Amino acid sequence: MIKQSFFVASLLLGLSACQSTPQAQIEDLAIEGTWHIEVANGQPVIDYSPAQLTFEAEGKLTGNNSCNNFFGSYVLSGQSIQLQPAGNTMKACVDALMAQEQRVMQAMPEVSQAIMSKGKLLLQDADSKTLMVLSKQ
Repeated sequence: MIKQSFFVASLLLGLSACQSTPQAQIEDLAIEGTWHIEVANGQPVIDYSPAQLTFEAEGKLTGNNSCNNFFGSYVLSGQSIQLQPAGNTMKACVDALMAQEQRVMQAMPEVSQAIMSKGKLLLQDADSKTLMVLSKQ
């Protein structure tokens, strides 16, 4: 009887070891498209500001940082995101838009996660501090 119990226990243990646990797949957020920047580095953007981010296919990032256009790339994996601005135009604007542009450009490299909340895309740093609030256009 002990041999039978040992055999059955061994068999069950062996079968359970063969089972694979499915890996939880985290789906990427649906962020493709153009998003208006509502808040940059804790400050709301100026009314009617052209500040926006456009997430294109295959990791291409373009937009307007309030005064100038910029381009670069992004990497999205689940809720983890990296924004990598590469260059921008260099026109001068009024001081308020230039200051806002600086806040946008400073925030982008600090972004490490993206969260959807109430229809808004929140771009946060590693400490979960919201750096930008975006709304879909």
